[in-house]
Amino acid sequence: MEHGGNLHDAKARFPKAPEPWIDLSTGINPRAYPVPPLDPEIFHRLPSPQQVRACERIAAQAYGVGDPECLVAAAGSQALIGLLPRLRPPGRVAIIGPTYSEHELSWSRHGHRVLSMADLDAALAAQADVIVVVNPNNPDGRVIPSQRLADAAQLLATRGGWLVIDEAFADLEPGHSVAGGSLANTIVLRSVGKAYGLAGLRLGFAVAWPAQAQAIRDNLGPWAVSGPALALGSQALADQAWLSAERSRLSRASHRLDALLHRAGFELIGGTCLFRLARHEVAAQYFERLAGCGIWVRSFAFDPALLRFGIPKEEEWNRLEKAISD
Repeated sequence: MEHGGNLHDAKARFPKAPEPWIDLSTGINPRAYPVPPLDPEIFHRLPSPQQVRACERIAAQAYGVGDPECLVAAAGSQALIGLLPRLRPPGRVAIIGPTYSEHELSWSRHGHRVLSMADLDAALAAQADVIVVVNPNNPDGRVIPSQRLADAAQLLATRGGWLVIDEAFADLEPGHSVAGGSLANTIVLRSVGKAYGLAGLRLGFAVAWPAQAQAIRDNLGPWAVSGPALALGSQALADQAWLSAERSRLSRASHRLDALLHRAGFELIGGTCLFRLARHEVAAQYFERLAGCGIWVRSFAFDPALLRFGIPKEEEWNRLEKAISD
């Protein structure tokens, strides 16, 4: 299993690469939400239930969720990915992929039979108990329309099934989110780390129907999220002006990346404002060349012709352009 952000491995494999490394292997905003000074008491005291509820109310407003009781804060969406398979008996779980590998690993680890599916129609035809969709998908940015998801949720609900929708990359693609739609038997996962560039904060949310939200809350237990994460996450989620500005900036940056990859002969497969997936017949050679220049991108064992590029910081563009063009 490999994930982006593994710069320790990159440095060990390419010890002669110049520093500092440029990490384009993740889909994290390279410009983080500005961290303000925090009250030292936040680090000293356990977070209160009232602080948790306040953060959840702000997140509910940001995501368009009418009832904050349907939203549960957790230490990142990864914590929720690991929790959900424990909340129902082993069954058939269809995961639409290729996608983020932790979904398959988590459901398999808890005794569920995982079925890899190419699309939603195939998943529904498989009579799965749970269908997992990453929307927009990682790594190709594929989006399933909201109405198709609503129809699937209704069908699953008739047989007691769940639809799990991972919207970790939806903050910058707001028209695709169903978090505020109150879909039957649907659990939506949201992440603060990606769009806000705060992956180390470890803050995410589950949006579910009330009984399921309470089950998730009960299983997470007390103090599931740190006080600093609640404080900074609340401020970031309330700052919609900052997010809107970042959406515009990252849209421009992703189109600049498209043009650079196109000039180098890459075929663009898809992506979001935070990453681009591209194909090249000599992708492996590009991977080695970029790594030798201290630039780490994401490769994929299931298709060596693919590379995923994150968005560089403004001061990193010249190094990336030179490494690819040379």
